[in-house]
Amino acid sequence: MSASTVLTAPGRTPGPAPLRRPVPVALALVAASLPMFMATLDNLVVTSALPVLQSELAASLTDLQWVVNAYTLAFATLMIAAATLGDRWGRRRTFLGGIAVFALASVGAALADSPGALVLARAVQGVGAAAIMPLSLTLLAAAVPPARRAMAIGVWGGVSGLGVALGPVVGGAVVEGISWQAMFWINVPVALVAVPLVLRALPEQRGRAQRLDVLGLLLAATGVLGVVWGVVHGNDDGWTSTGVLGPVVVGLVALVLFVRHQARTPHPLVPLRLFRSRSFAVANVTGLAFSLGVFGAVFLLAQYLQVVQGHSPFQAGLRTLPWTAAPMVFAPLAGMLAPRVGVRPLLTAGLVLQAAGLAWLALAATGSAGYAPLVPGLLLAGIGMGLTFAPSATAVLADMAPDDHGTASSTNSTLREVGVAFGVAVLTAVFQAADGAITPDAFAQGLRPAVLVGAAVIAAAAVASLAMPRDTGRELPGGAGEVLPGGTVPR
Repeated sequence: MSASTVLTAPGRTPGPAPLRRPVPVALALVAASLPMFMATLDNLVVTSALPVLQSELAASLTDLQWVVNAYTLAFATLMIAAATLGDRWGRRRTFLGGIAVFALASVGAALADSPGALVLARAVQGVGAAAIMPLSLTLLAAAVPPARRAMAIGVWGGVSGLGVALGPVVGGAVVEGISWQAMFWINVPVALVAVPLVLRALPEQRGRAQRLDVLGLLLAATGVLGVVWGVVHGNDDGWTSTGVLGPVVVGLVALVLFVRHQARTPHPLVPLRLFRSRSFAVANVTGLAFSLGVFGAVFLLAQYLQVVQGHSPFQAGLRTLPWTAAPMVFAPLAGMLAPRVGVRPLLTAGLVLQAAGLAWLALAATGSAGYAPLVPGLLLAGIGMGLTFAPSATAVLADMAPDDHGTASSTNSTLREVGVAFGVAVLTAVFQAADGAITPDAFAQGLRPAVLVGAAVIAAAAVASLAMPRDTGRELPGGAGEVLPGGTVPR
């Protein structure tokens, strides 16, 4: 798809594509990636500040979970709706709206004076991020020539991974150097720079115009929120209490009804036909498990470096650099290798390395351990993340028609964010069940079983990745590997 292509809904007569000077690929990459970096950074930017938030806002461990999960749940449940609205209203217009909402909510988070106010602002941030994340990849894919698309997606994946991984580093530096509020203030100038770049480099697009599936959106939101609520409150309120069992049962019923509704409605949020593509299905299964295992572990490990080892927020962030720096090298490398070797070997290797890295960290992070024993585990996890992000993004779009790019991307991003929320909830529940607490003596005791659970989930994802078709993302003789009209990839 060229940068001047105008997507139209079925039945509409496309007008002539407006004349437009070719946009440099590098400029399109920056325009699409900068807002996405801002949104992914805020996934975990608060992790290094959690002990500070606990002290300054008198927050409980449950409050701290919701500071993270309010963002990820709003992010997850609204991404597909944002992609649908982007198809109708214009993807660039919706993208810009998401940037504006995100910036305004960041101001609200910076001004919060209680855990409840911060949780609310974080939820609104997630609303803005929901319009940013999936549409950034869709806009980028249309703005660059097909011959450069794999490279561009690889760099985009690297920036996405970098944003998530650098969250603890940036958060720690800002909290220690200025204040925890500054973590959110810095989003405002980033947004102000991003808007003119988007207007200059990313052409407006539209996809299939369809009605928003409001019932599906409500069922999905109720389902995910109910289950996560129950897991978060299970240890404190009792797993058999009405306040825990009730939301979990309601959530599970809502999720079953959601799937049933998606199979019957003419305008589904998640077209189940997309899962007929094995590449798409495997990428989503592994993406969900990857997010659950990794980001649940990050939530706890970022606190371990402060609570147990006594580092300041910035010092703790610096000590994650073996993890955070590795994707900068290996994600672009994976993007360049995918056309040669295919997605499957890179994805499987990345997940295996992450599982090994988390297992190493779980065993090395004792109450008396220094930092050096953690470094090999951090490196393994970082290299694994770098090998996972770009190939997964390539697999999501491999068999999709251009009109389905937004929905496919948003579905994958939704499941990954659901994985983040479940990861924080499930691994913290394991942590608390093992008598873990935010004290130097008790933290390491709960950390080991929790992170080992995360490693086991990612190991299962590595096994599942073997079902990925061998030639997904691979350039075969005769021009194979390039998306053809209708969204097929020659095999």
